[in-house]
Amino acid sequence: MSDSPAARTAVPVLDVWCELQCPDCRTALDDLRALRARYGDRLELRLRHFPLEKHRHSFAAAQAAEEAAEQGRGWPYVEAVLERVAELDREGEPLLVQVAAELGLDADEFDTALIDGRHMLIVDADQAEGKAIGVTGTPTYVIGGERLDGGQSQEGLRERIEEIVDRLLAEPGA
Repeated sequence: MSDSPAARTAVPVLDVWCELQCPDCRTALDDLRALRARYGDRLELRLRHFPLEKHRHSFAAAQAAEEAAEQGRGWPYVEAVLERVAELDREGEPLLVQVAAELGLDADEFDTALIDGRHMLIVDADQAEGKAIGVTGTPTYVIGGERLDGGQSQEGLRERIEEIVDRLLAEPGA
């Protein structure tokens, strides 16, 4: 998921394999915010969906995030939902629609998208790609050909990501 319609070429891409009902992904928000603050437009954060079977609302949340991206507010929506992981666990899909309304998005369209499953192919494709490259839990980051597993421990991950981004930005053509 990218809020930017234009593909950026010389900008490093950090794929963030995430699940919106995952407490570890909620914890990782601080790192993602710090990376955005440090790099701004010099780094593209791309949400990749990896819903886990153990979280019953994770597939719906991933679809809702895609609807938010389609409405131009992908990352703000993702952050708002991750801030409320415990509520999502209890309330499920009604919370996803409520968060959309709170952000000024078309909540009726969210409700319809969750019913008709229009974003399910994107979610399924992300999950399949994640499995193919060895993602087993969330958050997992992929940048510069390196996979970093934040599901085990997030200790030192932001620093490692920054090292890779700095290296990629220093390369010719960046």
